[in-house]
Amino acid sequence: MELALVIGVIVIALIFDYTNGFHDAANAIATSVSTRALTPRTALIMAAVMNFIGAHLGTSVAQTVGKGIIAPPDGQQGLLIVGGALIGAILWNLITWYFGLPSSSSHALIGGLVGSALAAGAGVSWSGVVEKVVIPMILSPVIGFTLGALIMIAILWIFRRSNPHRTGKGFRYAQTVSAAAMALGHGLQDAQKTMGVIFLALVVGGYVAPTDPIPEWVITIAAAAISLGTYAGGWRIMRTLGRRIIHLNAPAGFAAEMAAASVLYGAAMGFGAPISTTHTITTAIMGVGATRRLSAVRWGVAGNIVTAWVLTIPAAAVVAALSYGLLHLIFRV
Repeated sequence: MELALVIGVIVIALIFDYTNGFHDAANAIATSVSTRALTPRTALIMAAVMNFIGAHLGTSVAQTVGKGIIAPPDGQQGLLIVGGALIGAILWNLITWYFGLPSSSSHALIGGLVGSALAAGAGVSWSGVVEKVVIPMILSPVIGFTLGALIMIAILWIFRRSNPHRTGKGFRYAQTVSAAAMALGHGLQDAQKTMGVIFLALVVGGYVAPTDPIPEWVITIAAAAISLGTYAGGWRIMRTLGRRIIHLNAPAGFAAEMAAASVLYGAAMGFGAPISTTHTITTAIMGVGATRRLSAVRWGVAGNIVTAWVLTIPAAAVVAALSYGLLHLIFRV
């Protein structure tokens, strides 16, 4: 029974990873597609490949998710807690995807872990939640907005006397690089979250020790699942990020992508913090747009997105708690 539960949790984790990929595909490529720097299909292939590579660049975020958020008991109850968390995160991903809202898959997973653990009476590392989730959740959008604005201002100043048509063409080529960097950062951040959950399931199932490194097979299957999901695409959210917040040109798209990618790398490599790629790219786009004029940003759409951000952790926590309760009844653990 316990081995079957471990396998079941791993399968659910990979389903979450897949939904994360198609839910967040827009994060990496929406700006490049909207500026016509890349065709949608080319952008998706490139993003999928870079996601796979990015997932192999480190495991610090996975360690945070696997060890620093909750402390479930060993055995079947611990596996049900992890399974309930994943189901809550998947359902919230699907709801926000359906409505085209770029909410955070990362925070859906964190909310799911906390909600499921609380429902089971398991331990939650509140200091880890505050230090590794809440503080980065607040800081990363602010830094993304500010850095996006600063890079855009620098571009406007450096190319102030250049030919607009030639400059735009050059930045469309440059966006291939910036979109690839964004996709690499997405793999580095989001694939690691699934690795962390699978590792957590293996720990509570007794198949690895908490001090063991994350197995290579876990890294590979998590990377493959998010890459396949990314290739499937998230067209609803792509329209929101690429067109509805602000109309982007190639220099603006490049600035937003480079700002967001920088924040993703810094958080993962420097702090092991599981930040939201969605929050980061969205606020970077807003920062870039604000340099044109504040009214250029459609703040009503931005407000709807912020509402989804605020709701994500508690909503996923509630769904995960209910999911854990259902699993508890089914398996009578």
